[in-house]
Amino acid sequence: MIKVTIDNILVEVEEGTTILQAARMIGGKVVPPAMCYYTKLEGSGGKCRSCLVKVAKASAKDPRPFPKLVASCSTPVQDGMVVENNISAEVCEARKGVVEFLLLNHPLDCPVCDQAGECDLQDLSFGYGLEETNTLESRREYPVVDIGPLIKLHMNRCIHCYRCVLVAEQLTKKRAHGMLYRADSMEISTFIQTSINNDFSGNMIDVCPVGALTDRTFRFRSRVWFLKPMNAHRECSKCNGKVTAWMFGNEIYRITGCKDEFGELEEFICNECRFDKKDVNDWIIDGPRKIRRQSVISGNQYENIKKGSIIHPIEGTTELQE
Repeated sequence: MIKVTIDNILVEVEEGTTILQAARMIGGKVVPPAMCYYTKLEGSGGKCRSCLVKVAKASAKDPRPFPKLVASCSTPVQDGMVVENNISAEVCEARKGVVEFLLLNHPLDCPVCDQAGECDLQDLSFGYGLEETNTLESRREYPVVDIGPLIKLHMNRCIHCYRCVLVAEQLTKKRAHGMLYRADSMEISTFIQTSINNDFSGNMIDVCPVGALTDRTFRFRSRVWFLKPMNAHRECSKCNGKVTAWMFGNEIYRITGCKDEFGELEEFICNECRFDKKDVNDWIIDGPRKIRRQSVISGNQYENIKKGSIIHPIEGTTELQE
């Protein structure tokens, strides 16, 4: 076993464990945010840079610090390593820069986005985002691409985390979409405008950390905080049939996979369970599901609420409230 210290908390982990995985063993505020890393998706991580941490001591044998911040999702721990996350001012400043970069082209459509209330980017920007932008340029926009009758693609919201592509590669036999082009023109799209219609394509919605991929069968029907998440199951020949049923009264508005405290799916579910079984009689309701994530849907567990700015539109100024 290897001993590593993260934010002054000592934990023992197995060799080969990454800093992010070690932090998740501790839990709480020690855990760095992650927008692209996904435990069940091989090859994920290292793209969004939101999990950057400071290694103040490389190991017991080599006490020198790392020369720059590293991505905790892809950096393995060493015996005696000392890592700083929230206690490092350098990390917090770097994370603010990452959030600003992610929001550089992200549209300000949270009021109409179905992901609102359970959006990782909302949570990240709440903790590290700036109230004002430093840019005057217009935001990047993409033409609308139809990828099928079940999933709506909003490419303008995409942060290029690559999770949905990995889902298609690792859960299905034939991948119909991927990353096209490069740099600022890079986009998620289907090849030759084909439709995505495999049995597990709906998991792309659950792994998407923003509102780039949304459920057409639930779109604009309700906000998640008005719904009650319930544990439910059924006999299914394609998946384990264990889901979260989001209900309003006795009506099921949508079906999603069950997620853990880090917002990752415990098990992938099939499209039949997700899209076709919306009748309450199709399911055995096991009881309320407690959302353990720190988000709007987990019971307003945000802390250190900031006072909103006062905008003076005529003068064109913004007054910050302490």
